[in-house]
Amino acid sequence: MAQELFYSSAGGESLADTAARVIPYYEQQIAPLLQKGNNILIVAHGNSLRALMMHLEKISEEAIAHIDLHTGLPRQYTLDATGGITAVADL
Repeated sequence: MAQELFYSSAGGESLADTAARVIPYYEQQIAPLLQKGNNILIVAHGNSLRALMMHLEKISEEAIAHIDLHTGLPRQYTLDATGGITAVADL
């Protein structure tokens, strides 16, 4: 099942494609704001959030296939000064 996430349908975007655009955006635009102490709310499509979760939480391709993202359920990350996660909470 995990392999299916990394293949796109005709005209679609795979999880790998999504990650290739989401992660650089996070690192270049969002992470610097977080390092300055800003609180950021990210609202996005499920696959974009899944790609970001994989990156932040170091989730494997196999494991992400079994994670169900619920619509409208906020996920809060608490980060240290280096951007590492110190706590995760579903609100």
